Amino acid sequence: MRSLSADCMSFLEARVSMRDWRATDGHIWLHLAKTLLAAFLAMGIAMRLELPQPRVAMTTTFVLMQPFSGMVLAKSVYRFAGTALGMLAALVLGAVFVQQTELYVLALTLWVAACTALAVRYRQFRWYGFVLAGYTAALIGIPAVTDPNTLLIATLTRGAEVMLGIVCSSVVSALVFPRHASATLVQSLARRQTDFAAFAAGVLRGRLSRIARERRFADFVDEIVGFEATRGIAAYESHAMRQGNGALAQLNSAFMDACARLHALDQSVKRLRSDHTRCAHDALAPFLDELARILERDSLQAHLARYKATLPRRVREAQRSLASADHATQLDFTTSGELLYRFVDDTMRYLSIANGEPSNDRAPSRYEAKTNRFVIAATFARTGSVIAATAWFWIVTAWPSGGYAVIGATLACALSSASARPSKFIAQMAAGAACAVVTGYVFLCHVYPAIDGFALLCAVLAPPLAAGAFLAMRPAAAGYGIGFCVFFCLLAAPDNRIVYDPGLLLNNGVAVVVAMLAAAIACAVIVPPRTAWLVGKTLAELRAQAALACEGKLAGLGERFHSGTHDLMSQLRGLLTRRSREHRQALSWMLVTLEVGQAMIDLRREARALPAQRFADALRIAWSTSLARVLRDIAVLFRAPDSETLRRAIGSVVASILIAESMLDAVRDEPDERDARHDMQRVLACLHFIRTALVDPDAPFDAHR
Repeated sequence: MRSLSADCMSFLEARVSMRDWRATDGHIWLHLAKTLLAAFLAMGIAMRLELPQPRVAMTTTFVLMQPFSGMVLAKSVYRFAGTALGMLAALVLGAVFVQQTELYVLALTLWVAACTALAVRYRQFRWYGFVLAGYTAALIGIPAVTDPNTLLIATLTRGAEVMLGIVCSSVVSALVFPRHASATLVQSLARRQTDFAAFAAGVLRGRLSRIARERRFADFVDEIVGFEATRGIAAYESHAMRQGNGALAQLNSAFMDACARLHALDQSVKRLRSDHTRCAHDALAPFLDELARILERDSLQAHLARYKATLPRRVREAQRSLASADHATQLDFTTSGELLYRFVDDTMRYLSIANGEPSNDRAPSRYEAKTNRFVIAATFARTGSVIAATAWFWIVTAWPSGGYAVIGATLACALSSASARPSKFIAQMAAGAACAVVTGYVFLCHVYPAIDGFALLCAVLAPPLAAGAFLAMRPAAAGYGIGFCVFFCLLAAPDNRIVYDPGLLLNNGVAVVVAMLAAAIACAVIVPPRTAWLVGKTLAELRAQAALACEGKLAGLGERFHSGTHDLMSQLRGLLTRRSREHRQALSWMLVTLEVGQAMIDLRREARALPAQRFADALRIAWSTSLARVLRDIAVLFRAPDSETLRRAIGSVVASILIAESMLDAVRDEPDERDARHDMQRVLACLHFIRTALVDPDAPFDAHR
């Protein structure tokens, strides 16, 4: 019996170990196996169809393969569109500038630079489509510069080879032990909901330091942007995910709203802890503690519904207990109570969408990605300069391998355009390409002549390609792996008719490596993405989101404001060193932009709902004038923050508060004006919160005073 029990325990431990291995390292080995299978399948079919360059089909599979089937399908769609556009561009440019090498290369350079700049503007998998449109035209057109008669046949065969690689990658990813992003999406949703509730409870109890809170809000940025990318991927995997794509977009939008409300409430409560408003904090503390306990319970949505139903009445009763306090304390309490109610309301909306309940939103939520125009222009200038300089050297010197140098520079600029450090990424690609040249020389001289048959060919190619694919999966070493796999396939992979010319391989390889090293130097000199001036432009674009909240159309404004702000902050987090002074400053600007911008949107909505006919003409005109001044001055402050614009904005908000209080007094004692009183109280709470945000000593405005 003891032996049987020991055997059972060993069996259970083995099953647990196997399950853990499948969830961690097993996924890596599965991805490598599927990548090699797709590459060899594409190579074999291309050889069977007698396509001239099966290596192109192999290269396509290494660029396409991703851990999730949805990623491969999404990439395939955009790669197909990008390849078709690149083929068309190569044909058109070749027809317009036939036998005019200089003009053809110049036009091709402008095309590639424009496509790379658009790839930076339209990120995620749309990025890949624009990148393909650029460097596909170069891969087809550069070899045809010296022989225009081969342009048409080169375009058709290159398109066939690329499409074959797309089909093989998609089939293998979808049919061979597929992994679906939708499953990961569901797991991340449950984890995010639990983590957010626990974090909100900690914030409400005041147990977290300011730095811890700010870092967690910054982590929410990565989660929001990552969720949006995964949502787009999962839509390619099944019809059910495509049908639920709108609900997932609304869910991400609701989560952004809840995060912004939590931060605003946290800031308001922090200001209540000062000495002159301590009684207001003491009156609000029971509501915060009760909500924190609710957030730690199961059946969260039902408890929140009961809490929300009684909250307005209880807050009014607590407010009456502060009748003897000064006016500022009462206003602070009213503002915090309004923010508390809005946070509960947005959290319930988030939970209801997460639980599959239909949303009341009429318009579909849309995530709006933002990229500063100076970043796009810098990418265009950087890419165009590198390719133009390489092409000029090729034409002037009549370098036999200069075409490969231009192709290497094009691939380096295109594939590194999404990197925050393109020079480092290109240097890694150059090192990977150098290893590919050495490995290719060994294969060309000693391996290929010694083997016979397709099975043996796959067996000898598997180890180096698997090593390159493994490195490509590691973010810190992705450039090495991509450079090795891409250029080993382009330079040394077998064709239907292998040319055993080591000198040609070495010349082409040296041209590629030298061109990429030159591109790395150029990208480190010509307006690199981490330049302080360029980072400042992105930060200014982030601040301008508050101006959008003041000036944009109200329909769908909340989604545009939140998604644009989070997307820009995600870019800054990639450019800036974590926990540096610059990163902390950018994070402070993001938080105050969310804080004031959301309050401005609320103010505009509440002001639109006011019953203007209930007030005297003079009061109504004064209110509309003061509100327009607030919108204008807040927009100017965030576009050009300095001491003068800050003082002007504070003055405009204070003037609006005085007028709003006069309007509230006008309907305070009339029994049939209860709704108007509540509307004016909400407007007054928005204005007061904006004023306290502007005068907060922890806000980044201090740096400009």
